[in-house]
Amino acid sequence: MSRIGRMPITVPAGVTVDIRGSSITVKGPKGTLSRDLHPDMQVKLDGNIVTVSRPSDEKNHRSLHGLTRTLVNNMIIGVTEGFKRNLEVNGVGYRAQKQGKQLVMNLGFSHQVIMDEVPGITIEVPAPNKIVISGPDKQQVGQFAAEVREKRPPEPYKGKGIKYAEEYIRRKEGKAGGKKK
Repeated sequence: MSRIGRMPITVPAGVTVDIRGSSITVKGPKGTLSRDLHPDMQVKLDGNIVTVSRPSDEKNHRSLHGLTRTLVNNMIIGVTEGFKRNLEVNGVGYRAQKQGKQLVMNLGFSHQVIMDEVPGITIEVPAPNKIVISGPDKQQVGQFAAEVREKRPPEPYKGKGIKYAEEYIRRKEGKAGGKKK
């Protein structure tokens, strides 16, 4: 039995969960999320507790059991607390700023890199070298953060680029040759 899959999910006050067949909709203070789950998984709402069960012990059903429970739990956490990714911009002259609904970044290119804010995602730039991406959908927040990081990934020699705040960049030594005696 899946340890994660059989754990019950408690629905906090102010959140409504609507299950129709294999579709689930969660409404809360931070927004509304809906998702189509695998039709084999059985999701039930008893009062304020959501449980996920599987029809058999087939390998496919065992794999989907924990996944389905985690997806539903992330939806409930997203509409109550939300998710957040912190990015850091490192490098001389590298900076980010927010202009209206756009994230404008100077990343050492001959042009500025401009990214539009996606619906459901909010971008904050508290400092020129910090970017905070937040929203209720964990997958969408992570995907947008990865797309921002992809514009200039950190390099191992000087550490320049955009990295996650908790990410550690393994530094490399430069060329060892040169000075002969």
